[in-house]
Amino acid sequence: MNTPSRPHLKSITPTPDQPPAAEPAAPRTAVGEPKGAARKGVPSALRPDPHPGDDRYPIAWLAISSPRYGHMPTATSRCECGWDRSAIGHAQVRALIEAHAAHRTTCPLRNPREGRAAA
Repeated sequence: MNTPSRPHLKSITPTPDQPPAAEPAAPRTAVGEPKGAARKGVPSALRPDPHPGDDRYPIAWLAISSPRYGHMPTATSRCECGWDRSAIGHAQVRALIEAHAAHRTTCPLRNPREGRAAA
């Protein structure tokens, strides 16, 4: 009793006699060559600032926070001269707002004393 031979499950790929021909490589880009929009010359990169500064900058901040109805409000008042105050509660926040407004007249950064004494 002869049993039929089983078929091979894997096929063996023939090995080529010679290596495949090499394909030419893609041209390489130069180091530092601009890519994308810079190559097209974006004009906005060289435009002057449309909003020139007027030599003013903030030196004092008043931040008031009232999270929800019925909760305690909080506030902080800070200045570049070193003034740093905070308050919690309706009455204290109102008092801090008034103190922040009064600090504007006494702040040494807003009202330098040397210029007035020298004149």
